[in-house]
Parts: sequence; structure tokens; C-alpha cells
Amino acid sequence: MTLKIHIAEGAAPYEQVRAQISEQARSGALPVGYKLPTVRGLAESLGLAANTVAKAYRALEGDGVIETRGRNGTFVAAAGSAAEREAASAAQAYAERVRRLGLAEPAALDAARDALRAAYGG
Repeated sequence: MTLKIHIAEGAAPYEQVRAQISEQARSGALPVGYKLPTVRGLAESLGLAANTVAKAYRALEGDGVIETRGRNGTFVAAAGSAAEREAASAAQAYAERVRRLGLAEPAALDAARDALRAAYGG
């Protein structure tokens, strides 16, 4: 696992750690089951505070990218399937909500497309 933290960049160091691990897990550079360094170990190797790395790990765990197995360590999770499950759940909740609001399907799809374009910068 290779991470580079650029202090001069606008992104907070914890966000850089989170984004790089997430991308490496998504791309397969960090395979499912890969054991990540300890919080302290990674913090030391990157020259960051342990709390910074811990914050990134908590965010990654919340996103389903990594999982902590107690004293056994922290591992790359099957992020794709977890992310897909969460997306499907959010889509279901959205569909139920717009139906209750009385929106027709084409209007609901337009609203979802607009939100996705805004989120992805398209």
C-alpha cells in the first residue's frame, strides 16, 4: 500500500488518507482481505497524528471499504458489494418517498439524474 500526503494541498490529511485507501480498494490495488497497517503504524510512516489516521479509518469503515476485526486488525472489505447494497437501499427509500409525494416516475427520474449530475460534476 502506497499513500502520499500533500500537506500543501487543500484536502485535509485524513481525507487524503481516506480517498487514497478507498481508491486503491476500489481499483483492486488493495485486494479484499488485505490487512491494513495499524493506526499508529500508518500514522508514524506518514508523519501524521494517530487521530488523523483513526478518523480516516472510521470514515472508511462507515463507507464499508474496510472492516475492523478486533485485535486481528483492519482489513479491506468487499467494498463493491457493500456500496451496492447501500445504494440500492437509498434508491428504494427515494422511490418510496417520491411516490408518497405524488411525483410521476419521469419527474422522479429527472430529479435523480439532476442530483447525480450535480454530485459527479457532470
